Amino acid sequence: MRELERDSTSDTPARKRLAIVGLGRVGHALATALAQAGYPISGPLGRGADGSRADAVLLCVPDAEIARAAAQIVPGPLVGHCSGATGLGALAPHEAFSLHPLMTVTAEGAEFAGAGAAIAGSTPPALALAAELAQALGMHAVEISEHDRPAYHAAASIASNFLITLEAAAERVAGDVGVDRALLVPLVRATVENWARLGPERALTGPVARGDEDTVARQRAAIAEAAEDLLPLFDALVQATRELAATAEAQPA
Repeated sequence: MRELERDSTSDTPARKRLAIVGLGRVGHALATALAQAGYPISGPLGRGADGSRADAVLLCVPDAEIARAAAQIVPGPLVGHCSGATGLGALAPHEAFSLHPLMTVTAEGAEFAGAGAAIAGSTPPALALAAELAQALGMHAVEISEHDRPAYHAAASIASNFLITLEAAAERVAGDVGVDRALLVPLVRATVENWARLGPERALTGPVARGDEDTVARQRAAIAEAAEDLLPLFDALVQATRELAATAEAQPA
């Protein structure tokens, strides 16, 4: 993959007429943000929209619906999707692009500025449009190859989705001893900031990193008592953390 340079000296390009297809969170968030960036927007539109009178159509639909939605679009406009894992083949026979914001989108919307964006294009104009949209939203565009898209999306899922799953497990165990989620939040925020600033090896703390196996064993016994179904997750994380700690020890101080 390669990060695309942002040209702050070029004139602002003429804004293309965009049709946004998809009534979910991403469709609404991108329609709002791109309209604020100065693009004439149609939508978000429901499924079956044909993209007529638009210069480009952005499909914000589930991955399984991309090919079907693309088939409804009239020939002519550039057609893109917002999937992180899906390639451009699903948009055939259109001149295709993709724009995947590396940002979580909730019912409350999203702040795209400063986030990453995975882009691709089947032609130079299509890739240029994807880069233009990312820049207009204040995102850092990175071109991801067709082959690398599943790995890229897996990394995004680990960093975001799986983090929520992990915190849900922590909240469950903490709740069993009367500790509220609010008390865990500052710890989580500090940990993420340390990881961002220092990297994983230097940010790692805790009993596994210290080699305190007695404490780890007591933790495991407590998990077995409070939430036995979490033991496989706990054991896998302990092993992965041991391996990370060993990597950290091998690095020069």
